[in-house]
Amino acid sequence: MRLFVFDVGGVIAANTSVVPLICEYLDIPTESFVDLVGPHSLHDLQRGRITVESFVKLLSSKLAREVPLDIWERFFHPSTIEETLSIVRRLKKKYRVVSGTNTIVPHYAVHLERGDYNIFDKTYASHIMGLAKPDHEFYRHILAEEKCPAYESIFVDDTLKNVKAAKETGMIAIHFTEPSILEERLKDFL
Repeated sequence: MRLFVFDVGGVIAANTSVVPLICEYLDIPTESFVDLVGPHSLHDLQRGRITVESFVKLLSSKLAREVPLDIWERFFHPSTIEETLSIVRRLKKKYRVVSGTNTIVPHYAVHLERGDYNIFDKTYASHIMGLAKPDHEFYRHILAEEKCPAYESIFVDDTLKNVKAAKETGMIAIHFTEPSILEERLKDFL
């Protein structure tokens, strides 16, 4: 094994899902959020193809009322999952460990300010790459940049569709549910 790729939200940091809180604040059903803004808008935001301002303007238009521009950061208060960080530290003694994360500009800024990416040898952020999981090109881009064949890499993510896509590109992929289970799965590398 040569490379480990970790998702950030839900694996390294908890409390990163803000859509339910945004929906509660805006008094709209969580399940209708994607339908309201369109399935491509959120994905385009993660890929850096539209700005937060454009997204908020679209949301305001759909709701026929003004949505605060800081809506994405207003509810974003991640907390570190220390047990996962411990696993990453141990892996780094022998392997290259990077992050591969779907994120947006304001969340990326918060993670930078908190130092959440400092543990990694490099961070591959969707809005900078112009690619987002589960697009196979997201994984291929990281592997190409790292000059690592897929079969010599392990990908860890808390979202099943992202894990499935990583497997389809040839990576060994682990669905993260909790640190103790991840530690058991990676015991041969620690």
